[in-house]
Amino acid sequence: MNDEDTYRPNEVIIMSKAMFVRFEMPKELSDKAYEIVEAARDTGKVRKGTNEVTKLVERSEAVLVIMAEDVQPPEILAHVPLLCEERNILYAYVPSKAELGHAVGMEKPAASVAVLDAGKAKPMIESFTEQIKKLRQ
Repeated sequence: MNDEDTYRPNEVIIMSKAMFVRFEMPKELSDKAYEIVEAARDTGKVRKGTNEVTKLVERSEAVLVIMAEDVQPPEILAHVPLLCEERNILYAYVPSKAELGHAVGMEKPAASVAVLDAGKAKPMIESFTEQIKKLRQ
């Protein structure tokens, strides 16, 4: 038996993405998601925080949900993609909760953000929707 086949009970396996991440987001789309949140914050209506986002998705009031991939523990957001799929609400991921919080206008990190009214971000969301749909196929 060589070293590669040896069982290591204390070995930690590092996963590349959190368990709730259902598809890979390219950097360009992640950057666009931040821009959409900023535009919707300034000209539309957004809500932040997983509890708020969950309520809005359950009520089918959200137009778009953005989730941060670096949330710890990942179970905090585990239910959100499933709820969004159930309610046919578009969702996407960004790499940083700190940057998502900044995009929504807070100094603290935000695990998730829901866009209720896109405001001037509406054309951006439409093209973003098409790109996300292509990713998920």
